[in-house]
Amino acid sequence: MGAVMAPEAARKPGIGYSLPRREDDRFIRGQGTFVADVTAPRMAHMAVLRSPLARARIRSINAARAFTLPGVLVVITGELLARRNLAWMPTLSGDVQSVLAVDEVRFQGQEVACVVAEDPYTAHDALQLIEVDYEPLPALVDPTEALSPDAPLVRADKPDNRCYEWETGDLEATDHAFQEAAHVTTLDTYYPRCHPAPLECCACFADVDPDEGRARIYLTSQAPHAHRTILAQLMGLPEQQVQIISPDIGGAFGNKVPLYPGYVVTVVASFLLRRPVRWIEDRTGNLLSTGFARDYRMHGELALDAGGRMIGLRVRLLSDHGAFFADAQPSKFRAGLFHIVTGSYDIPVAHISATGVYTNKAPGGVAYRCSFRVTEASYLIERLVTTAAYELGIDPAELRRRNFILPDQFPYRSATGFSYDSGDYRAALDLALEKAGYEELRKEQEEGRRKGRLVGVGMSSFTEVAGAGPSKDYDLIGIKMFDSAELAIGPTGKAILKLGVQSQGQGHETTFAQIVAHELGISPADVIVHHGDTDNSPYGLGTFGSRSTPTGGAATAVVCRRLVDKAKKIAAYLMEVDDDDVAWEPGRFYLRSAEDREVTIQEAAAAAYTNPPDGMEPGLDAVSYYDPPQLTFPFGTYVAAVEVNPETGEWKVLKFVAVDDCGVRINPMIVDGQIMGGLTEGYAIAAMQRIDFDAQGASSGSNFEDYLVPTAWETPRFELHEMVTPCPHHPLGAKGVGESPTVGSPAAFVNAVVDALVHLGVRNIDMPLTSDKVWEAIEDSRPRKAAG
Repeated sequence: MGAVMAPEAARKPGIGYSLPRREDDRFIRGQGTFVADVTAPRMAHMAVLRSPLARARIRSINAARAFTLPGVLVVITGELLARRNLAWMPTLSGDVQSVLAVDEVRFQGQEVACVVAEDPYTAHDALQLIEVDYEPLPALVDPTEALSPDAPLVRADKPDNRCYEWETGDLEATDHAFQEAAHVTTLDTYYPRCHPAPLECCACFADVDPDEGRARIYLTSQAPHAHRTILAQLMGLPEQQVQIISPDIGGAFGNKVPLYPGYVVTVVASFLLRRPVRWIEDRTGNLLSTGFARDYRMHGELALDAGGRMIGLRVRLLSDHGAFFADAQPSKFRAGLFHIVTGSYDIPVAHISATGVYTNKAPGGVAYRCSFRVTEASYLIERLVTTAAYELGIDPAELRRRNFILPDQFPYRSATGFSYDSGDYRAALDLALEKAGYEELRKEQEEGRRKGRLVGVGMSSFTEVAGAGPSKDYDLIGIKMFDSAELAIGPTGKAILKLGVQSQGQGHETTFAQIVAHELGISPADVIVHHGDTDNSPYGLGTFGSRSTPTGGAATAVVCRRLVDKAKKIAAYLMEVDDDDVAWEPGRFYLRSAEDREVTIQEAAAAAYTNPPDGMEPGLDAVSYYDPPQLTFPFGTYVAAVEVNPETGEWKVLKFVAVDDCGVRINPMIVDGQIMGGLTEGYAIAAMQRIDFDAQGASSGSNFEDYLVPTAWETPRFELHEMVTPCPHHPLGAKGVGESPTVGSPAAFVNAVVDALVHLGVRNIDMPLTSDKVWEAIEDSRPRKAAG
C-alpha cells in the first residue's frame, strides 16, 4: 500500500481530479498480497467436504480411511466441534448457523467435514476417503410450499419455516387510497437468486498460539473488526488477542461480509494442531455455499388517480433465505431496506409486508452490490411504473415526470420513513433521454414494427440509499454502524491515514489520500493509507452498502478538520497573534490583515513536535468516529435500447445511456470505473445469470459453465453522463456510487425488452431474460389456430 504517484499527479489538488490509482502499480506487477500469498513455516492446508444432497440425515461419518493417507493431520467433524461447543455460530442477522453438519444436512454444498494435511493436494485427496452415510430426505425448494402447515421443518430448532414477518407503512391509509383509485396496476415478478461470484473466492489463514492465547488471522473480509469480535467470542479469546488482517481482496460485492464456516474451522484447526493452517475455497464451494443474493417473489400494486398521479403503493414479499437466516443487514430491518421501494416518486402512502422463509438452499442473502435489498425494491417500482404507463396509455417517461419528487420538496420524507437528502430527478431523466436520442429511438421503433423489426426502449429512474448508517437505526449484531479514521501528520508534514472501512478493489488508497490532500492542501503523494488490519486501524464496520465514502470519507474529512483546528493555534503562536487573527486556506494559515504572512501546514506540523505552544499537547494526530446524521441518496436515470430477434428470442443492446448523481465526485475516473463495473453486473443479472434448483434441491449454478459471467464480448457499450447534487449533511457533499448501477440497470434492460414486445401483449418476463424465455413470450402472444 502506498506506491509513489507520478510527479504530474502529485502536483494536482485532491478532490475532483482523476488521479491514477496508486494500487494498480503493485497489481499490474503481480505484487498484490492475497490470502493465497500468505505462508508460514509448518503451514498446513485445509479442504472442505460438502454434502452432495440438499436434505439428508447423517447416519454416520467414518474418516478412518482418510487417516491412512500419508500427510493427513486431522479430520474435523461437526461432532468434534460440538464437544467444544462450536457446532453453531451466530449470523449477522441474529440467527445461528451450523459450522459443520452434525445430525442433518440442510442444503447442497453444506460443510460436513474438513481435512487438514501437509499439502493441499493430500487434503483434497483425503476428502474422497471420508465415508458419509446419508439418509436422503425430501427437500423443500419452493418457499410457498415451505409455508404449508404440513411442510416438514427445515430447522428442527424452529417452530415453523418462517424466518420472520415484517411490515412497514400505513396499512389503513394505503387501503383507503386504493379504494379511491381510478386505476390500479398489479405486477407479480420474481427477482431470481444470483451470486456475486468475486474473482477471488473466500480464504483464511489462521495462526493460533494456544499458550499465548494469541490468534493472527488473514481473512477475505469486508468487515475485519466485526469478524474479530465474533471470532473472539466464538473462540473464547480476549478480543485484543485476536488480530484480523484483510489484505488485498479480489472483489467481494457483499459476498465477504458474512462469517463462513470455513473461517471458523480454519481457526479451530490451527488451535488444535498448534501450527498455521490455510484454507482456499474453490469456485464450486463458493457458488454453492456462500452468500447468494436476491431470491424475492414480489407482488406490487400501484394506485393512480384519473390524472396519472400515484396515490398509493402496496407490496407483498416472499423472501427465500435458504437453510439459515444469514443475511448481512441491519438487525432492525428484517427485509433490509426494501422499503425504499417508493423510489423517486412522491407517493403519499404505502404499505409493505414481508415474509422470510427457510428452505433447503444455501443461506445468506447478501447485499450484492446494493444497500440491503435496495436492488429488489428499485426493480419492482420501476417495472410497476412502466407497466402502469402501458395500461394508462401514457409514455413511460411522462408518467415518471408527473410523479417525481421535486427539487423544492427536499429534504423529503417518504411514506415508509426515509428522509431523502437532495435530488433533481426530472433533470436526470431529461438528460438521459436527450443523450439517448429518445424521440429518434421511438421513431425507429415505430418504423421497425411495420417491417417486423422489434426495437424496445426502457428506462429506470432509481433512487439508491447508501451510507448505513445513523446509529439510532443501524447496527450489525448490536454493533452500531459508525465508521472511523485516524490521521497522524509527522514533523515533515507527511501523513498516515488509518481507516475502519476496507477496500475490496474500489481504490481507497487513492481516493482517501485525495480527501486528505483536499482538506489539508498537501500532495496526495504525501499521504499513506492503511486499512484492513485490526491491530493497526480504528474500529469500524467495514465496507458494504456503499458506505465507504458516506461514512469513512466523512470521518476522514472530520479528522482533517480537527487537525487544522489544532494547527491553527500553533500557527497563531508562531506568528505571535491571536487565533482569531488567523485565516486558513488549504495548505497555509495566513494573517487576515497581512495575507503574505503565512505558516504552511508543514511548518505547523513541525512545530507540533519541536515548538508547541505552552500547555499544548505535542503532536498532530487525532481519530474520528463518524456517526452519520442521516443516510445518503444517490440517484440517476438509465435508458436502454434493444433489438429482439423474433425468430430466436435473442436480444442485443443497441444503446445504453447512464446518468448518475452521486453527489461530489472525489476521483471521477474511479467513479466511472465503479459505474462501468456495476452496469456490467446489472446486465449479467438481467440477461444470463440464474441459479435454479431441481426438486431434490440440487443447484444448477455451481460452476462458470452454468453460472455465466459476461466477458468483454457480451458486455454492451455504456455511455456515461453525470450530475452533481451535493449531499447537504455530508462533510464533502458525497453520496456514494459503488452500488447504484447494479441497483438501477436491471429494470432498464427488462423494461426495454418488454417494450419491444408490448404491442404483442407482453407485460412481464422474469429475469434472466434468456433467449428461450423471450422466444416463449413471443410465441405465446401469437394467435393460436383452432384445434382440428
